[in-house]
Amino acid sequence: MRILLTNDDGIHAEGLEALERIAEALSDDVWVVAPEYEQSGASRALTLADPIRVRQIAERRFATTGTPTDCVMLGVNDLVPGRKPDLVLSGVNRGANLAEDVTMSGTVAGAIEGMALGVPSIALSQMGFYEEGASFEAAETFGPGIVKKLVELGWPADVVLNINFPNGPVDRIKEVEVTRQGFRDFHIRHNEKRTDLRGRDYYWVGFRQLRSSPAEGTDLRALYDGKISVTPLHIDLTHQTTVHDLKGRLGGVPPKA
Repeated sequence: MRILLTNDDGIHAEGLEALERIAEALSDDVWVVAPEYEQSGASRALTLADPIRVRQIAERRFATTGTPTDCVMLGVNDLVPGRKPDLVLSGVNRGANLAEDVTMSGTVAGAIEGMALGVPSIALSQMGFYEEGASFEAAETFGPGIVKKLVELGWPADVVLNINFPNGPVDRIKEVEVTRQGFRDFHIRHNEKRTDLRGRDYYWVGFRQLRSSPAEGTDLRALYDGKISVTPLHIDLTHQTTVHDLKGRLGGVPPKA
């Protein structure tokens, strides 16, 4: 099995090293194409206004100036010679990618690009990197077995799988739950205004480390309960209930003001 790895934390990220160990437990044909610098929050951004530079670090290891989406596109189309990869793994992200965050996640975007190019793809994230004692131990312990089982089971070609691992001692992690995407009941993103040494204002954007009250069956609830969450995602954002509702009232001759 040929596996292509990427991430959004950058080529030097500890989580990418963890992902390499996960992949090497499954295959000896592992390739890495990752951003030169951190691209967290890049979502599905493409680099269109600047050239993308590629630096080869080792025989099967490349760093690029592009986004996670760029990296997967270049890996599948150019940098991995011969047949295209059988699997794309993106991560292991430093911090969970849950609920509405998945639409901003460069980690999830790397998996989506793999799917769009016809390669089964999985995003992996490790919760708890703002908590004491955080590590990638859970991802490394359970990742190989879960990925192997998912590959054996298979999933639809238009779906990516989003795996999130809870923080804490691995002997306390007893369950994998297949979940749906949740949505927080309050906003955790915020910006902080500061002033530089020349008297000019600037802003830092970040996240409040607060927990919502998610419903059972959601990715958020599973992680809060110490379970590994596996969420099938797809990029069809159509809300079918509203489509059917509006068709009966808006469809037909276009209204005029």
